[in-house]
This record gives sequence, C-alpha cells and structure tokens, in this order.
Amino acid sequence: MNTTDRKPPDRPFELDDFQNLPVDRGLSLDELTRAYADLLGRGEDPYGELPSDEPVVELDDEAADETPDEGEEPVAAAAEAPEAVEITPRSILEAMLFVGHPDNKPLTSERVASLMRGVRPQEIDELVIELNEDYERQGCPYCVESVGAGYRMALREEFGSLRNNFYGKVKAAKLSQAAVDVLAIVAYKQPMTREQVDQLRGKPSGGLLSQLVRRELLRIERTETKPRLTHFYTTARFLQLFGMESLEDLPNSPD
Repeated sequence: MNTTDRKPPDRPFELDDFQNLPVDRGLSLDELTRAYADLLGRGEDPYGELPSDEPVVELDDEAADETPDEGEEPVAAAAEAPEAVEITPRSILEAMLFVGHPDNKPLTSERVASLMRGVRPQEIDELVIELNEDYERQGCPYCVESVGAGYRMALREEFGSLRNNFYGKVKAAKLSQAAVDVLAIVAYKQPMTREQVDQLRGKPSGGLLSQLVRRELLRIERTETKPRLTHFYTTARFLQLFGMESLEDLPNSPD
C-alpha cells in the first residue's frame, strides 16, 4: 500500500499506539514527525532551573562532552589558556625573519619598515640588535645575520655541522679574477654582447661568459630583429650571492 495515500489520523499518536501498531500497518513520514514532536512537547524538562544562589558554570562544547572515568577525580578547574602573543614591531620583525623572503633574499630595513605603520628603518636595525641579544642570552641556536643590505635568520656558526648533516656540506665555488672582471663589466654595463666585453677587456671572453652562464650568474637574451644579437645580463642568483636587492645597490665610484 502506498503510504502517501493514507489520511493523517484524527488525533496524535500516543506511545501505546506505537506499541500496539499492527505488523502490516506502516507509518508515513508526516505521522512519525507529528508523533515524535508531540512526545517531546509533553515531556518534562529534566534540568529545570538552577537556584539563583548557585553559580552557573558555562562549558564549551568539548568540555561538555568529556566525562570522567570511573574512579577519576573531577577536574576542579580547567588549565589556563596560553596568553596571546603581543603584536609589536619586534614580534612582527621576528615573524618576518622566520618566514623569510619568497626568493630567499635578505630583508632590508626599508622593506620591513614599509610594512609597519609609524616605524622607521633605523628602528628595525635597533630591533635586530635586541633580538640577537635575547637569542644569545637564551642560548638559541640561531641569530639574525646581516647579509649585504638586509637581514636573514641563520644558524649560529657552532651549529654549522648539524646543518651539514642534513643537507651535506656546501662546496664553495671560487671565481677567478678574470671571471670576476667579466661579471663586473656585465653588471655595470648590461646588456652587453660578447664583442663589447672583449673590447673592454682587450682579450677574448667567450669561455668566461659561458662559465658564468652555467653557474647561473649571467643569463642571455637574443634580439628578435636581424642581425640577431646575444646580450648578457646578470641574474637573481647574482644579486642573492652578493647580498643585493637590485642593481641599484651596486657600489658606485666617483667616476
């Protein structure tokens, strides 16, 4: 029989009606809903109201669900919640240093100060000194080191062996004086062609240019118009290794 064709009963179902319901008699969803709501509406409030002279303790959802095991003493008071970290220029600076620059570049005082209202770059330098003093007093294995024009978080030198155990010992790559000369020419006068570098040095520089490209200190771009020329530029890795934010940080001589 289709339950949707039945008419609702003249009165709400009582508890006895459920117990004495014939086997072949089913209930529609509407009938069940009305019966359940009626039973709830006629029930007594098991909690009642607390006397006015007794304190009311409110529990959060997790605490309300927890029940002590048999024989376990109830907890008299919940543990105090940890205090929130105070947001100050110093804590913001420390957080920025821990996160670091997306390109792993040092964070300059100017950049950090620009993200804080009413803080000058000089104050950032003073905060770095305070952080390092606290780290040393607490015996922390890290410190804020100065790299070029900026700062970054780093392990102290005495913990360098621990870093090497994780990542392997870093091999220092040395550049010859000739390679440094070529790199400096391109850095100050880019874009440069191989012929222009040869002319300034007074000797062939093709091999040195290729070496610097392999080490990702220089990159090449080719013009689209004919004759197609190959120009050399410095890379982001060049800036990183020399601790600079941009080429504007290159030292300038009076000439």
